[in-house]
Amino acid sequence: MKYIKTIESKIFTLEQLIRQIQSWRVLGKTIAFTNGCFDILHSGHIFSLSQAAKEADYLIVGVNSDDSVRRLGKDPNRPINNENSRSQILAALTIVDAVIVFNEDTPLELITSLMPDVIVKGGDYTIEQIVGAKEVIANGGRVVINEIVEGFSTTNIIKKIALNISNQGN
Repeated sequence: MKYIKTIESKIFTLEQLIRQIQSWRVLGKTIAFTNGCFDILHSGHIFSLSQAAKEADYLIVGVNSDDSVRRLGKDPNRPINNENSRSQILAALTIVDAVIVFNEDTPLELITSLMPDVIVKGGDYTIEQIVGAKEVIANGGRVVINEIVEGFSTTNIIKKIALNISNQGN
C-alpha cells in the first residue's frame, strides 16, 4: 500500500518542523523555503511553488498568519481565507512537503531557525529585499528568484469579483 501524507501531517509547529528538518538532513536531503499570504491560491502561486519545489528535495511554505497579513497593509478585509484554510490548501498540494504559519511581520525568525538550503521568492523581489537571504547565503545556501506569471494577483481577483457583483446590481 502506498503511503499518502495527510494534510494535517504536513502542517507543523516550529518545534515539529525543526525535528522534521533534522531527520531530512540526516538522509542528506536539501530544503527549500518560500513564504507568502497565499490568500486566494491562483496559477501564479502554483507556478512559483512548483518552481520552488524543483530547487530542493523538500519544500517548506511559510504562511503569514491572519494578524501578519493585516499588518502588511493590504485591504482591511484581508485575508479572505483564514490561516487554517490557507494552510490546509497549501498542504493539500503534492509539491508542498511542509507548511508553517508565522505571526511575525517577516519570516526572518522562521528562516534563521530552519536555515533552509534555498530561499525561493517571486520576481517582484530583488535579492536585497528578500528577508533571510543574507543569513542563508552566509550559511552556504542560495536564493532563487522566480519569474512572475503576469495577470495573476489576489488583489486583482478580488477587484474582478467585486466588479462582477456590482455589475449584477445594475
